[in-house]
Amino acid sequence: MGKRFYIKTFGCQMNEDDSERMRGVMLSMGYEEVDEPSSADIIIVNTCSVRSKSEHKALSLLGRLKRFKKRGALIGITGCVAQERKENLFEGVPFLDFVMGPPALSSFQKLLERIEGGERKIILTERKGDGKRNFESTYMGKVKAYVTIMEGCDNFCSYCIVPFVRGREISRSMEDILKECEAHAENGIKEVILLGQNVNSYGKEFGISLADLIKKISLIDGIKRIRFLTSNPKDLTDDIIKCFGEVEKLCEQIHLPAQSGSNRILKRMNRKYTREDYLMLVKKLRSVRPDIAITSDFIVGFPSETEKDFKDTLSLVEEVRFDNFFSFKYSPRPGTSAEKLTDDVPPEEKTRRIVILQEV
Repeated sequence: MGKRFYIKTFGCQMNEDDSERMRGVMLSMGYEEVDEPSSADIIIVNTCSVRSKSEHKALSLLGRLKRFKKRGALIGITGCVAQERKENLFEGVPFLDFVMGPPALSSFQKLLERIEGGERKIILTERKGDGKRNFESTYMGKVKAYVTIMEGCDNFCSYCIVPFVRGREISRSMEDILKECEAHAENGIKEVILLGQNVNSYGKEFGISLADLIKKISLIDGIKRIRFLTSNPKDLTDDIIKCFGEVEKLCEQIHLPAQSGSNRILKRMNRKYTREDYLMLVKKLRSVRPDIAITSDFIVGFPSETEKDFKDTLSLVEEVRFDNFFSFKYSPRPGTSAEKLTDDVPPEEKTRRIVILQEV
């Protein structure tokens, strides 16, 4: 088989980092990356299932890629859709050659070796190994690099599929992370972005915190800037907030998803904080770093969201005055508790609300 590959990535920064890890493995095994799937021997679609729209985009792309099977290209799906649907993907997309979920990423090299040996219809969705990251870096020649410090989430927000496709929270050892950051610094990287589905829960298994890690990374020569995402407000502790005033290399920016400004909707979302809690966090952040940029996420049209609930969201946006935010229309995800709720917000009303929110 030929050794040219193409990777298409959907979703968040975690997926982008996973694609970098796969790219590093393939380059180290002698594969050559190409810019178009039409000239690739192996095509990988790395997917996101957090929202139905991104899942539909990925599956639609797979359908269009089928034509490349005629010339012998191998096609695989990785990421959260792979983890969610597992072997069912072979029924819906029968021309797939392999399915690999995020927990099995440490086995990617072995997967390639099996493919090179002629094996097909491979499925890997179980976590293997000790979680250490000994992949080749592909961030050479770049200014910034993503560093995954933990995976999974224990919060089980009622609308969120992440705990089901990424698993429960598992932190990497500080030693392992520091080695990766040092390697990046040696390769000329100036900025590291620490990633986790619930990044500010890092280290609780070890009795350490994200603040401890940030301070250690700040001591690495060559690293000039540090960022982290994404944070659940309920887990943003005072020691992390203080870092914005104490650690010079920590950028004056935080992504802090609010999701709603209504306490009633926040409770239905199982977010475990209130509007008042959120505003207090904003106050604390701005007290230690007055120039901090605060960005956020919002969902409109969550089941039973009334006009008053929506106006509570608008007023929160007006009060906080975010530097930027991402907004989405609610879509039910399989396996989540919110999937069982009656979605009584009509699609046209969701559209009306998101337009208003984005205008604000």
